[in-house]
Amino acid sequence: MTARTTARTTARARATAVSALLGSSLLLVPLAGTAAAHPAAAPSPAASAPRAGGFDATALERALAEVPDGDVSAALIRVGGKGSWSGSAGVRDLRTGAPALPHARFRVGSTTKVVTAAVVLQLAAEKRVALDAPVSRYLPDLLPPSFTEPPTVRHLLTYTSGLRPGASLGSTTEEMYAHRFETLTPQEVVAASVAQGPAHDPGERQEYGNIHYTVLGMLIEAVTGDSYEHQAAVRVFRPLGMRHTGFPGGPDPRIHGPHHRAYADIGGRTTDVTEWNMSDRWAAGDMISTTADLERLVFGVFGVFGGKVVPRALLDQMLTVPDVDGATYGMALERFVIDGREIWGKTGSRPGYHTVLGATRDLSRTVVYSVNAKSAREDGFPLVQRFALPAFAS
Repeated sequence: MTARTTARTTARARATAVSALLGSSLLLVPLAGTAAAHPAAAPSPAASAPRAGGFDATALERALAEVPDGDVSAALIRVGGKGSWSGSAGVRDLRTGAPALPHARFRVGSTTKVVTAAVVLQLAAEKRVALDAPVSRYLPDLLPPSFTEPPTVRHLLTYTSGLRPGASLGSTTEEMYAHRFETLTPQEVVAASVAQGPAHDPGERQEYGNIHYTVLGMLIEAVTGDSYEHQAAVRVFRPLGMRHTGFPGGPDPRIHGPHHRAYADIGGRTTDVTEWNMSDRWAAGDMISTTADLERLVFGVFGVFGGKVVPRALLDQMLTVPDVDGATYGMALERFVIDGREIWGKTGSRPGYHTVLGATRDLSRTVVYSVNAKSAREDGFPLVQRFALPAFAS
């Protein structure tokens, strides 16, 4: 059975799923009628049973066959390593019911941090940054006197800097939605963070947050005399052939090129949240990419290109969890153990977009997905369990 056959549902089932996802109505533009969804076929052959190397293709096909539903409007999955598989399903627009695009661009959220870490590690390999030097060496005006012990670059990379969260435009999707076209600069975000003083001594605790990588973006610009976006392009995107990856361009709220519409629950109604100024996330979460490009990033980070992206001498450090109680992250990436297999991965979420990339250290298995879900910014584990974990089933 092919992914095209497996992902196809009946016309009645598709209409029911889209009706459930729409809820009462969309904001901004009235509905002309119920859209008919047409789950897209996989862009490459997909087995109906696990391929050599071991993964549950049947579970992935089943997950795609259920899209769209009351939460997920579209899903794109790529599995690589020993055996490959890819599939897509759902709709790119609830109003038209047009099928999902396997090559669609999307907001990758916090998987941006993998690129930021790679750039910093390249600068370290070039002796332009010392990982154990205080960040104040590169950003001398960053920290007020309350930081008697400045965090190091390594502390920032491993989320152990002690910096508090910075300024934001809201903590929930509904709060942020009202401010979605406003601009909060990275400098404003960081200024609000350091003004509060440290939350703890550097290296004492690991507390995941965007603030660490926002500062790293500023460090990259200070060291190179160039924009963070251009450094990411010349050091990561171009060497790996990531031709469809980049940043919106400051406060531009649009996703340029083919993409899926994104939806979230706002005030109890299914609302289009595609256009959104994400510039405050910057080096921590403002990137736009495709599943094929993120797969290139995964292979580049783990050294298949001979250290072009992360120098081999520093990869072990990137994939080392600091000796801190409860720590699970190395540099950018988080360590998981699934059925005895060590997996390194990163999730990313923005309103309406949920992204995952993950791999074994030896690249025997990789997975990348983009899911358009109203629950994207909630607990992402149900989405990971549904669309990613079958790739690591043995």
